[in-house]
Amino acid sequence: MTQANPITTRRNVAAGLSDDAATGPTGSADTRWTRSGPPAAPAAAVATRLGDLMALTKMRVTVLVVITAWLGFALGAATLDAASRPGGSVLLLVLAATAMACMGASALNQVLEREPDSRMKRTANRPIAAGRMSPGMGTAIGCLLAGGGVAALALGGFLPAAAVCLATVLLYVLVYTPWKRLSWTATLVGAVPGALPPVIGYAAATGRIGPAAVAVFALMFAWQMPHFMAIAWLYREDYARGGYPFLAVVDPSGRSTFRQMLLWAVALLPIGVAPWVLGIAGVAYLIGAVAAGLGFLLLAVMLVNHRSAAMARATFYASLLYLPIVLVLMVADHV
Repeated sequence: MTQANPITTRRNVAAGLSDDAATGPTGSADTRWTRSGPPAAPAAAVATRLGDLMALTKMRVTVLVVITAWLGFALGAATLDAASRPGGSVLLLVLAATAMACMGASALNQVLEREPDSRMKRTANRPIAAGRMSPGMGTAIGCLLAGGGVAALALGGFLPAAAVCLATVLLYVLVYTPWKRLSWTATLVGAVPGALPPVIGYAAATGRIGPAAVAVFALMFAWQMPHFMAIAWLYREDYARGGYPFLAVVDPSGRSTFRQMLLWAVALLPIGVAPWVLGIAGVAYLIGAVAAGLGFLLLAVMLVNHRSAAMARATFYASLLYLPIVLVLMVADHV
């Protein structure tokens, strides 16, 4: 999450072009981006631009996406005989393409949300919202990355994976992003592209979508609901400033949000057990998934009974622990 800094200057630039010289209005090095690329600048400005690129492409989110895509790839490869399993070069191509698509979708999301982002403390310093990068430049970067990622999968012969990757980008950018301004149900919509990266990995390894891919998709989908709802309630005032009618904004008391979190924590128990039922993972996974699920459920129950920022934060941190525990166990104890 980005911390908000004061925005010292913002200038409307027609069609994404800047007509300023190499220095800004204060005489300091201009750190804005133009369609022809960043102007010459000292090392500090270059570092700022690199930081802007990382913020634009949401690198921390991309890391999680790559990890889950790798998980899907590993589960898919394990279903094949040794002679048919794809090698390391294939894995690198798939992960790089998936990362590119994720980064491109994140950039396009920030282009579309630049106005509400500028009103929210946690997003006001994003490069486009803060005016350091033009929407045209953000769009160009986003299209190149997203299109390049999908194209790399398609040209590499991974057509099912490319189709899922394209669907992920389109759902995130064209459906979830505008839906956020309309209804809190966008959280459900957004959980779909958020849960598709392991399906991309599985499809790339096997050329199809199998039970393991569906099981991991369901787990990722259900996990995102309490995870994001905890974030939304902790930052409900900020989301209200941005004009997002999330459940935490519509009902700031937390009752509705925390009940939803409890329901999804309950749902995680059978969904977490499903890989064992389907014969995808063994008993060690089952024990760990049930233990992690019960611990998460306990915190969700406490959150419903003691509505507080401290409990919401504890539940959020528990969600950060739950996912890697279950995913690592699934790979380690794969049948």
